[in-house]
Amino acid sequence: MSMRDLVYKLYERRLERKLSSDQIPRHVGVIVDGNRRWARAMGLPDVSRGHQKGADKISELLAWCREAGVEYVTLWLLSTDNLARDRAELEPLLQVIENLVQDLVDQGWHLNPMGSLDLLPDHTARVLKHAKETTSHRPGLIVNVAVGYGGRREIADAVRSLLQEHASKGASIEDLVEVLDVEHIAKHLYTRGLPDPDLVIRTSGEQRLSGFLLWQSAHSEFYFCEAYWPDFRRVDFLRALRSYAARHRRYGS
Repeated sequence: MSMRDLVYKLYERRLERKLSSDQIPRHVGVIVDGNRRWARAMGLPDVSRGHQKGADKISELLAWCREAGVEYVTLWLLSTDNLARDRAELEPLLQVIENLVQDLVDQGWHLNPMGSLDLLPDHTARVLKHAKETTSHRPGLIVNVAVGYGGRREIADAVRSLLQEHASKGASIEDLVEVLDVEHIAKHLYTRGLPDPDLVIRTSGEQRLSGFLLWQSAHSEFYFCEAYWPDFRRVDFLRALRSYAARHRRYGS
């Protein structure tokens, strides 16, 4: 072990000692950003190498979350906007995601795909649906895999689903207007039944949500990390937890 690695290991232990179980977020959302920029910074002509390196980091993150006591993790792997990328980049990226999902299934995680699966290629959608069916009974940490996800589309889908449900009962729009509140919409989101994220982490230095969990993150705490996702380390994760623990959550007040 190098001197630098030893220093980081000691620093990790120091951070861990300062965290107590009642300060750990139940639900952590992660925008895994910077894979392409990492590949370019490394001088790699094929950006899919960055996507693969980023996929390799996911299992590490989930292990860190489980060790810390996190109960839910939501990973944003592909946005609806990403689906408009050049085919030469999109197809390898989808293959990386499919392989990652299968690896997570094989590793024993409980996976819950979320997003507009109807926008995805049939094979990718089938892989995600199979992962959900295969792992839904598994205990422990629940991993939401956001693929083909967009926050505005999620809200639109939720409203559409709510209207369809209401119409199926023979009720009118006027009836719905009389009773509609935020909880009615929340019950139709992709994350229905799950707690909202307490902490949202974004890597690569960007300080914006870009549409990630727009509805659910109304009272979330945010942590922005300069490292590109493939370079995200356990010490960075612990720093995010430390930052979260130090905040006084006022839930919008």
